[in-house]
Amino acid sequence: MDRPTITSTATSPTALQTLRPGTSASSWGFRLPILQGGTFAFLAPSLAMLSLPAWKCPEWTLNATQVNVSSPEFTEEWQKRIRELQGAIMVASCVQIIVGFSGLIGFLMRFIGPLTIAPTISLVALPLFDSAGNDAGIHWGISAMTIFLIVLFSQYLKNVQVPVPVYGQVKKCHVSKLYLFQIFPVLLGLSISWILCYVLTVTNAFPSSPSAYGYLARTDTKGSVLSQAPWFRVPYPGQWGLPTISLAGVFGIIAGVISSMVESVGDYYACARLVGAPPPPKHAINRGIGIEGLGCLLAGAWGTGNGTTSYSENVGALGITRVGSRMVIIAAGCVLILMGIFGKIGAAFATIPSPVIGGMFLVMFGVITAVGISNLQYVDMNSSRNLFVFGFSIYSGLTIPNWVNKNPERIQTGILQLDQVVQVLLTTGMFVGGFLGFLLDNTIPGS
Repeated sequence: MDRPTITSTATSPTALQTLRPGTSASSWGFRLPILQGGTFAFLAPSLAMLSLPAWKCPEWTLNATQVNVSSPEFTEEWQKRIRELQGAIMVASCVQIIVGFSGLIGFLMRFIGPLTIAPTISLVALPLFDSAGNDAGIHWGISAMTIFLIVLFSQYLKNVQVPVPVYGQVKKCHVSKLYLFQIFPVLLGLSISWILCYVLTVTNAFPSSPSAYGYLARTDTKGSVLSQAPWFRVPYPGQWGLPTISLAGVFGIIAGVISSMVESVGDYYACARLVGAPPPPKHAINRGIGIEGLGCLLAGAWGTGNGTTSYSENVGALGITRVGSRMVIIAAGCVLILMGIFGKIGAAFATIPSPVIGGMFLVMFGVITAVGISNLQYVDMNSSRNLFVFGFSIYSGLTIPNWVNKNPERIQTGILQLDQVVQVLLTTGMFVGGFLGFLLDNTIPGS
């Protein structure tokens, strides 16, 4: 369905996530400066759930330029899907809360090794190549420019210092040199491409016909979203109606919860190392995961359409800025809350053209895949056993979901609910790959 609707849906509640216990998961759980927010780990199971026949979007909703997006019929079409996601996230988050506060995650850590983590995280992004390619293919010129700018800033100019005015308690107002390109490569690349698309739209360099190639690179194709958005809007629990629950949705999101927990544990250790703190003990990890579960529960209640987890990007920023302060995280949370309350700000992000998003996805999904594979640095890859476990897990995580998506009618147990659960799990690549990696790594002799 129309992406601007989903974007405006998620913006305000996501800001509120920042000051909930989930965002201070580090503070409440074990006092580390980790930012919490929406995660790609829930994207794959959400898409798998929404691809079920019962939730496929009607044909008349596929082209928002020809649909009245403010009509009650269209509003109900996307809101009932958000309610389904809400219910699944809220129930799945209860599993995470139990796993965390019961101490189960600390116990399971001895069985979860790099050969489980690597395929799980890599398969968060690998199956999304089709979505990234479709967005980028709307206008490859704009996508290529976005990619070029992000790569330029993050790789070639990362060590270039830029003088910026700052204020300190000792020196007061003064000029300091900052690695600006290293800290904001994606934001700068996205902003420049967005502004260029606006200029090309105003000068009518892009085609004005909806059927022409490159039309969706215009910034005015979603102008109604910005004009109709209120200036002020305070999100609240149940704003899209009473959440609904399905067994298939819950099991699918639980797969995302498992991936999120695995990623978060790695973030805890990395953050502690970067800020000079001792490695977090098991009881602190248990508390952190439990608090993240509370964050997911509140995210579901607010209707974000996503859950929360630790931001690996934020951990990387700690290594760049060397600022490991929880007060910085609290200040960032306050800024995000204010941005979430102003509806026009969230709606403005909905006008970002699809090819700009596609170019960003190509870079970001590639990095996420590489982060997953980087866990293999702790594994002896000269071992035929380890090569088999990783290769088979990740290839199965691509092959099985692809086959199930093409042959959904082959899954027939006679029980509709069971069919839906099996279909969602088998079309979630990170679940298939992570489960096989976990099973094989803990049953095949060797290490």
